[in-house]
Parts: sequence; C-alpha cells; structure tokens
Amino acid sequence: MARGGINKALVQKARQAILARGEHPSIDAVRVELGNTGSKTTIHRYLKELEEAEQGRGAAPVPLSSQLANLVAHLADQLQEEAQAAVAQEREQLAHERRDYLERIRQAESRSQQLETQCAGLIEQLQGAQQTLEQEQQQRQQAAVENARLLQANRDQEARLEDREGQVRSLEEKHQHARDALEHYRQASKEQREQEQRRHEAQVQQLQLELRQLQQALMVKQDELTQLNRDNAHLLTEARQLQKDQHAQQQLLAQKNQVLEAAQAALSGAQCSNEALEQRCSSLQNDVAQLREAASIQAQQAQSLQERLIEATTQLKLLGHVPLANVDGANDT
Repeated sequence: MARGGINKALVQKARQAILARGEHPSIDAVRVELGNTGSKTTIHRYLKELEEAEQGRGAAPVPLSSQLANLVAHLADQLQEEAQAAVAQEREQLAHERRDYLERIRQAESRSQQLETQCAGLIEQLQGAQQTLEQEQQQRQQAAVENARLLQANRDQEARLEDREGQVRSLEEKHQHARDALEHYRQASKEQREQEQRRHEAQVQQLQLELRQLQQALMVKQDELTQLNRDNAHLLTEARQLQKDQHAQQQLLAQKNQVLEAAQAALSGAQCSNEALEQRCSSLQNDVAQLREAASIQAQQAQSLQERLIEATTQLKLLGHVPLANVDGANDT
C-alpha cells in the first residue's frame, strides 16, 4: 500500500534524479529516493508507465483519452492512499487516547485500592483502640471495686479501733474503781492496823499483784491500740495511692479517647477521599464512552469515504476510460 503523497510525478522525479547520478533506477532505489514511502507494486507500475512513455515518444502521440484515464487512475490512487492514511492516523490517535484513559483509570483504581487498604488499617487501629478502651474501663471498674473494698476494710478497722478504745476505757474505769477501793481499804485498815497487820499486808500484796496484772493488761491494750493506729495509717496511705492510680487511669482514658477521636476523623477523611476518587473514576468512564462514540463516528466517516471511493471507481469503469489493469493496481494499493 502506498502512503499519502506518492504519485507518478514524484516517481518520475526520483527516477530522473537516480539517472542523473548515473545509477540504475530500480524499484528499491526509487523507494529509497522517495524516503522509503510507497508500495513496490505502485512504484513498479509507475516506472513501467514511464519507460513505455519514453519508448513511445518517437511513435504516434498518446491519445488524450489514455492520458485522461491515467490521470484519473493516479488521482483515484492518491485519493485512496490519502483516505487510508487519514483513517490510519485517526485510528492511531484514538488508540493512543484510549491507552491514556485506560492508564488513568488503572491509576485511579490503584489509588482507590490504596485508600481501601488505608481505610482497613484505620478500622483495625480503631478496633484496637476500642479494645484498649474496653480494657481500660474494665481495669477502672476493678480499681473502683478494689477501692470500695479498701474503704470498707478501713471502716471495719475504725469500728474495731473504737471497740478496742471502749475496752481500754472500761479497763481504766475498773482500774480507777480498784484504786478507789484500795484507798477505802487503806482508810479502813488504819483503824484495824494493829489487830489485822498481817492480814492487811497479805491483802495489800494481793491487791498489788492484781494491780500489776491490770497495768500489764493495760500496756498490752495500748500496744494493740498503737498497732491498730499504724494499720489505719497504712490503709489510709494505700487508699491515697489508689486514688492517685485512679486519677492516672482517668487521664490515660482521656488520652485514649483523644486518639480514638483522631482516628475517627482520619477515617472520615479517607472515606471522603474514596468518594471523590469514585466520582473521578465515573467521570473517566464517561469520557471513555464519549471517545468510543467519537471512534464509531470516525469509523463511519472512513466507511463513507471508502464507499465514495468505490463509487468513483465504479463510475470510471462505466465511462469505459479506465484500463482494467490500472483499476486492479489501485485496489492493490
């Protein structure tokens, strides 16, 4: 198939240039001279016509009808070549645009997949943050239960301490009563000192022994009271530490809530971006549909040109001026 712009005049000019250099005007040489354009069949036909024309210059002149037929055949060949070149160029441009839009669609789909992956990662982070939040809430509930237990234990210790203090007060009252009784006994014994000296000494020793026992019991009770005070102070310290831990857990929970809100905001942004990409993808698909319609219209135009060319060739055949060999060569090109 010859390309657009190849005609008999160009072949003749290339042949003359080759002859001027003293070379043989073969088909390949002429095609190289023309810039590697045109089919070898067309070049061969033109060279044959030029050689026949040179051989017939000394003979009778060529009829005008033959020249007109040759000119019409050349014009038909050139018209067909130009139409085919235009159709090929339009098809190549359409294929290039189609590849471009397909590449854009592929990039959009790749971006959409990346955003879906990021969205899935954010959802996993959100789920992890929710699980961490649930764990923190469980720990907080456990800490509240432990705090309530310690407060109840503190109240129990205070009740026990009050009970021990009541016991100490009762012992002190008994001790005071014993002292009062001893003082009363001393007053009474002064009157009977001479008669009951030995019995009085025995009673005094007995009372002193009881007094020492009471004092020892009082010291033991005071030691127990001191230990209870220490236990109470230790429980108060633990309660304060638990309150500090609870406050720290509350701060950590607030931080987790902030992280969760940030993750939710990022997830909303990713969803908006995904929706925008989906809209862009839909727009690109519409553009591809429009290009397909344009390609269909151009194909119809090319078909119309082909039909016009066939119609022109048919008319030339009906006129009876176009040689059958020339028409067959035009169809080959």
